[in-house]
Amino acid sequence: MHVSLEARSKALFGYEYLFVTMPRPKICRMVCCEPSVNYFKPRGIPLTELDRVSLAVDELEALRLKDFEGMEQEKAATMMNVSQPTFHRILQSAHSKVADALVNGKAIRIEGGEYVVKEGKHTGKRGRKGGG
Repeated sequence: MHVSLEARSKALFGYEYLFVTMPRPKICRMVCCEPSVNYFKPRGIPLTELDRVSLAVDELEALRLKDFEGMEQEKAATMMNVSQPTFHRILQSAHSKVADALVNGKAIRIEGGEYVVKEGKHTGKRGRKGGG
């Protein structure tokens, strides 16, 4: 006969437990810098007439590391202080949002996310320093 964990707890300790599963706390993702631009939109259409897609700062960082810098996912994940599977999910989300904006003519707003800006200046492939 199978007895549930709750029933065993009640029988063993004389009172009932409330089992609540809590999500794991999110680890702050490391990014090189705050974005210097927070909107991209199709030319010639006022922003007020466009639907928007929100791209988190950590999603932009994943795009920068993998697609712009050409970094391997394992190294990029380490740079952002996340696991490789988490990096993959962040990158997949970013690709989906950018594709939606490009295909459907939406504006992209870069905002929010769980992130911390790394200390020090960053120099990218094209010699950009600091904030961009």
